[in-house]
Amino acid sequence: MEKRSRLSRSERHEQLLELARQMVRNEGSEALTLGRLAQRAGVTKPIVYDHFGSRTGLLIELYQAFDARQNELIDVAIGESGPDLGSRAGVLAATYVECVVTQGRELPGVVAALSGSPELEQVKSEAEIAFRDKCRRALEPFAQGPLSDAKMAGMLGAAQALGRSAVRGEVSEAAAKRELAEIIASVVGRPG
Repeated sequence: MEKRSRLSRSERHEQLLELARQMVRNEGSEALTLGRLAQRAGVTKPIVYDHFGSRTGLLIELYQAFDARQNELIDVAIGESGPDLGSRAGVLAATYVECVVTQGRELPGVVAALSGSPELEQVKSEAEIAFRDKCRRALEPFAQGPLSDAKMAGMLGAAQALGRSAVRGEVSEAAAKRELAEIIASVVGRPG
């Protein structure tokens, strides 16, 4: 009989998050319970509760993990973009749409499961502010003055709408990227 090795706490945590992502992706967020996650991982429920506290805690961690992955990819893309507005807008648009499409069913399911949760609203708000600030820093060198919160909110709204449309197949991923890049460049290039 092969001896099973124990996972460290951080390894177990990552294993549980990955299994939870798979469950949401394959079965939908309604299928994700801490009991089912424990069963899939081959551990007891108290272990899963110790890691996440509650289903809401687990769902928030899934949301935060998506946000962290998206931010890492965008940071790399910004670093590799050319020295002009078109290039910067293009990499921001492409990376954003790719992240949304890659997450497909996972993230919307997580957000839907947490709808009405004050904890999620706080986490989403913080993530959106941080994302807008990241984009503002990346784009302001090309702007005719500071980029207002209204402009940044408009760009984020367009990005979210185009990402959702690409996931649903209403527009192609390429068309969503192209249109978002044009919107970003247009908003940044406008005075005021």
